[in-house]
Amino acid sequence: MTFSIVGRCAETGQLGIAISSSSIAVGARCPWLRAGVGAVATQNITLPALGPDILDLLDAGLAPLAAMDRALASNGFSQYRQLAVIDSQGRTALFTGSEALGVNNAVAGEQCVAAGNLLAGPQVIAAMVAAFEAHAGEPLADRLLAAMNAAVAAGGEAGPVHSAALSVVSDLLWPLVDLRVDWAEEDPLGELGKLWSAYRPQMQDYVTRALDPTQAPSYGVPGDE
Repeated sequence: MTFSIVGRCAETGQLGIAISSSSIAVGARCPWLRAGVGAVATQNITLPALGPDILDLLDAGLAPLAAMDRALASNGFSQYRQLAVIDSQGRTALFTGSEALGVNNAVAGEQCVAAGNLLAGPQVIAAMVAAFEAHAGEPLADRLLAAMNAAVAAGGEAGPVHSAALSVVSDLLWPLVDLRVDWAEEDPLGELGKLWSAYRPQMQDYVTRALDPTQAPSYGVPGDE
């Protein structure tokens, strides 16, 4: 039903998540990020509260495994949950409950964790980690999308996927990237890739506009002179 990757860029400290699901609007429930703290993908039978709970515990100084275990213990029904966690230092944790759907797998790599359920096969998750690591040195968003495309090439989900999301945080209070395809009849990852290609050239301009409006570039729209 869902496959995802959480990752960190060792050069910039950025944290990010890319995720896709057969369910509608996966980006509204499953990816949780906090600048300077960590990133959490909560999936399978999703409990969105686990995301902010774990981030709060990371922010309080707990390591990823301890934060994840405490959040799972306090919320119950852990056997239905699947989690991937990374903190601002690149430390990781992962969990897949005994009631996870279909073929499932979770793998930690260098500065990343990939996880999924209802997969075509366990090799899908290994392919994600390998792709993320192979694209070291590239922008984090590109590495995350490369991992997602590798998952599709390795078989992806057992059935069709319909939504996808890409989120990246840096040292700002707001997300650097927050792109979503809430529903597509087919190929939401392809649509997400198009969104990223359109947003990438403008990304830094939006940061500039926010931090120093006197330096804001013009986009040629009415009133923007």
